[in-house]
Amino acid sequence: MINHLAISGYRSLKDIVLGLGFLNLVTGPNGSGKSNLYRGLRLLADCANGRLIQPLAMEGGLQSTLWAGPEKFSREMITGEIPVQGAAKRNKPIALKLGFSSDEFSYSIDLGLPVPGMTAFGRDPIIKRECVWRGRNREARSMIADRKGNQFRVRPDRTWVDVDLPLATHSSVLSEFVNPEVAPEMMLLREMVRSWRFYDHFRSDKDAPSRQMQIGTYSPVLSDDGSNLAATLQTIIESGNEIGLRAAIEDAFPGSDLVISTESTRFEVLLRQNGMLRALAAAELSDGTLRYLLLVAAIFTLQPPELMVLNEPETSLHPDLIPALGRLICNYASQNQIIVVTHSHTLVDALLDEPDCVHFQLEKSFGATELYGIDPFDVPVWNWPRR
Repeated sequence: MINHLAISGYRSLKDIVLGLGFLNLVTGPNGSGKSNLYRGLRLLADCANGRLIQPLAMEGGLQSTLWAGPEKFSREMITGEIPVQGAAKRNKPIALKLGFSSDEFSYSIDLGLPVPGMTAFGRDPIIKRECVWRGRNREARSMIADRKGNQFRVRPDRTWVDVDLPLATHSSVLSEFVNPEVAPEMMLLREMVRSWRFYDHFRSDKDAPSRQMQIGTYSPVLSDDGSNLAATLQTIIESGNEIGLRAAIEDAFPGSDLVISTESTRFEVLLRQNGMLRALAAAELSDGTLRYLLLVAAIFTLQPPELMVLNEPETSLHPDLIPALGRLICNYASQNQIIVVTHSHTLVDALLDEPDCVHFQLEKSFGATELYGIDPFDVPVWNWPRR
């Protein structure tokens, strides 16, 4: 389980640290930073998948994603005696930092800008520092791997070993370094992060992949776009968890029966609803019904990820379905870690009924995202490695 998540310098997330549990709920008004938190998590996952530069480029480059406010707010700015303004000279370098900790391994990455005039790709991120260590707390004796610029070293025992690894300035060692003999922990960490799963606004229009018949192959994991919905549901049924799956559908749609057509190589989702003379195909289902089936398939996965993140799962669901969704999520969180970002008050109430739910209520203060109602002294301590 991830214990701490830290993000600094990314859009409105000037400096935020979250202490996570198994069930984590993120709420807040529009513009409070919920989407930025979600994107920050995806950037962390991109480090392990070798796709760090692409999402930042799509957001306009690193400069467009950096914290746009002053390095520090003075007392006069806070009281309104003077307007918010930047200092004549920065005390710290411009940086976007991402990190997380767990009981086993922890990781941090520090992104900066290239030297002006050195390259035409001035908006591409430069990795300044990257560290991996054992356990939650970063200490000299717990360090496993350390990267400064293009210099990279690992410590298989008590001695540091320099690694001659041709690293691009934007390539993470988490995705590039593979040596199970020298640093097996790096491989374990990479696979852990690569297992993270994100589900964000499933398409439900008439051309949505989940509405189409698809070639059926064994599918223990629902794809990001839901294109293998029928095969995933059939895999769950054959895995022995058919009773739980049908109970979740009955909870939301009393009297309904799920049918997976497997007569040909192309599988199709059918739902026989109470009072209907025939089962409705996925192409005929309402947006909310289809999305609920997608969420059921995601949560009943045969291969639970180290972390699942649901971004506004209530989208297009009828209010009557939200309590069933809440029960579905709570059941999953009893054994697996999940983060839910939501606007729905009904879903919030359903998840907060779970005693172990960790609630992060975000708000904005002078443009920076902060945790509402949490004493600063209760925020977990996180020390970023120096460049």
